[in-house]
Amino acid sequence: MKQIFTPTTLGRYTLKNRVAMAPMTRSRAEFVGTPGKLTAEYYAQRAEVGLIIAEGTQPSDDGQGYLMTPGIYTDAHVAGWKHVSDAVHAKGSRLFIQLMHAGRMSHPDNTPHHRQGVAPSAIAPGAQMFTPTGMQDAPVPRALSTEEVHQTIQDFRIAARRAIEAGADGVEIHGANAYLIHQFLAPSANTRTDEYGGAIENRARFAIEVAAAIAAEIGADRTAIRLSPGMNMWGIDEGENGPALYRYLVAELNKLGLAYLHLMHLGHEDLLQDIRILWKQSLILNRPGKPREQIGDDVAAGLADLESYGQMILANPDFITRLEANAPFNEADRSTYFGGTEKGFTDYPALSTTH
Repeated sequence: MKQIFTPTTLGRYTLKNRVAMAPMTRSRAEFVGTPGKLTAEYYAQRAEVGLIIAEGTQPSDDGQGYLMTPGIYTDAHVAGWKHVSDAVHAKGSRLFIQLMHAGRMSHPDNTPHHRQGVAPSAIAPGAQMFTPTGMQDAPVPRALSTEEVHQTIQDFRIAARRAIEAGADGVEIHGANAYLIHQFLAPSANTRTDEYGGAIENRARFAIEVAAAIAAEIGADRTAIRLSPGMNMWGIDEGENGPALYRYLVAELNKLGLAYLHLMHLGHEDLLQDIRILWKQSLILNRPGKPREQIGDDVAAGLADLESYGQMILANPDFITRLEANAPFNEADRSTYFGGTEKGFTDYPALSTTH
């Protein structure tokens, strides 16, 4: 495990260790999307890790899908995130804000504007989501016009600039987990007949153009992307050509010289090996459900440059201290994951307060 505690280079930065905090929706922003003081405290508590990837943050009004998620496109959003970035930097860590457009994984009741969700095609995900009145079906979205696709790319670009204005060290594009970019990749969600639908090259185009636009705006070495090959959830089915799509997509993204690729790995070992060869920059690997005794194995094996963890860091603000001391971990309280107060957010005890 020792190698995971060593410094590494990521884009233009040197990180103090090879552990990243994975982005996790916590639904504790103000209704209009501004992160509050508790958010700054939450991330600062966890800044022992070399890189903090903040929760999915909408780049526009139409990018919001869930209640009380943060945005990064207004002056108030920027001011709120500035407190977060200052707090994280004071602890010697780096902060990338994840730009997440929910696409069809949204409900009008969850947003201030109450508009219909947007997506590549007018196909409902066939899933339910939490709303102020309980669980409801995610409705059929409105298909984006080609012109609106182009505007959405610009929304991502502007949001990335605003993230840098807020003091973030960079942005991670959310291209995973059944949200908008992933919807473009999957033929089950994308039946378009323009240049963004059909062939692999067309379905990958939106992701590539978003990454290129952001890299041109803030620098490739401050731009990153997260992918989840093979994730079939919420109506997403990448089809038999899914692995070929990701080989093409990663090869094209690699040409941009981005800071890192954050890969959610779901067991396709051959594809992982190919991506490791295709991708020449830093690779962050996340294996959902990975046991504690395997922490550091992927870095030691050369499969990844960093490893990211979610729930374990959520419940253990002093994650690195506990790892180094081989101390027990706090258990995460699932009932407090989404929404609420400091309970299950900033009140997880550090080792120094429990011993």
